[in-house]
Amino acid sequence: QVQLVESGGGSVQAGGSLRLSCAASGNTITDRRMGWFRQAPGKEREGVASIALGGATTYTGSVQGRFTISGDNAKNRVSLQMNSLPPEDTGMYYCAAAGTSTIPDLSPATYNDWGQGTQVTVSS
Repeated sequence: QVQLVESGGGSVQAGGSLRLSCAASGNTITDRRMGWFRQAPGKEREGVASIALGGATTYTGSVQGRFTISGDNAKNRVSLQMNSLPPEDTGMYYCAAAGTSTIPDLSPATYNDWGQGTQVTVSS
């Protein structure tokens, strides 16, 4: 099991950028598939971005070209760079870890360990 702590959320105007970070402790995440998820009020949690062992990534369609997920093995951390944010990106953003895999996956059901989340609010 690994403990995950997200940071970097906040309030930003539409068109702005934020960088989320997920720090892991208790175990290494360098060999695990990692994902970022978000949940808006009244909506289900959805996968936003995932990175797998070897660096393969995948993104949900609405963030393709605007978000970038990256891993920092030396710091046991994964980040999510978010650019050109519209209000629709508002929500609680969660970091999660799955088992070892070379295939990224956006399905929340495949992840075992979750952080507490960081709020992102984009105003128009």
